[in-house]
Amino acid sequence: MTSTTAQGGAAETLDEVVEVAGRIRANVERVIEGKGDVVRTALVVLLAEGHLLIEDVPGVGKTVLSKALARSLDCTVRRIQFTPDLLPSDVTGVSVFNQDTREFEFRPGGVFANIVVGDEINRASPKTQSALLECMEERQVTVDNTTYHLESPFLVVATQNPIEMEGTYALPEAQRDRFMARVSMGYPVESAEIAMLDNRATANPLDELTAVTDAETVRRLVRSVATVHVSPAVQRYVVAIATATRQSPDLSLGASPRASLHLVRAARAWAALEGRDYVVPDDVDTLTVPVLAHRLLPTVESAMGGRSVERTLRTLVGAVPAPAPAAR
Repeated sequence: MTSTTAQGGAAETLDEVVEVAGRIRANVERVIEGKGDVVRTALVVLLAEGHLLIEDVPGVGKTVLSKALARSLDCTVRRIQFTPDLLPSDVTGVSVFNQDTREFEFRPGGVFANIVVGDEINRASPKTQSALLECMEERQVTVDNTTYHLESPFLVVATQNPIEMEGTYALPEAQRDRFMARVSMGYPVESAEIAMLDNRATANPLDELTAVTDAETVRRLVRSVATVHVSPAVQRYVVAIATATRQSPDLSLGASPRASLHLVRAARAWAALEGRDYVVPDDVDTLTVPVLAHRLLPTVESAMGGRSVERTLRTLVGAVPAPAPAAR
């Protein structure tokens, strides 16, 4: 294959990424108005094979976003309503003895789907939350010494309320680190809220959503995104940002190596959505807060001083020299 032919094939592949992602985004925005950045980040996580944490106050559309994304894809979807009495076996599955065959049979839990919607994840006990650790990182489930692999694509979209403390459990650091990105919905602008009041007067727009692509197409797009070029200079830039968080006196917990890997994967997906087959430093800068902030912990002094993790992170990124634009 000649170089020209290869470049033409890559361009066609990126065109498909942009076209399919545009269809999904338009479909989701039929029910989530005025939140283009949030929807775009959700698409980045999907194409980068990550998991998404949606964190905000009640009633702003966290569950609606997750359900709209799930209904836009023609693939298997399961919803897990996290409650204090939810058991790990409800999530992963359980072996049940069959009286007829005199053998144990495995009954899959809620994670056996392409898209798993975990509603109010912080209402389950840490023991139940930990049931997600293996499947989110290794895309497999081990029950009774038997390992079951999860089908690709596999995306966990979890929601949680950050302000209500009654009946909730903080997510363990190991779990937070497995979410590629965290987004906040925020309140809608006035025009979007007025439109919502009108559109939902007699029906729920979610009921009218239909799939605009399928699992096989998503798998193909994921493989295409993985080929987006990340130069050594941009890789060093990502590591320099991660190192800065580990050395900051305002943070007691910095970014992990997994965080660096997630940042690079997300930057690849962001570049692909822009129609580029290479990552630039601006892609990394754009994704630094949604990909890294939820993994970091402030020191007591920083928290008491009112310095948010996001503010500290932006300051650190601004102090790290970015590679020259020509470095590709």
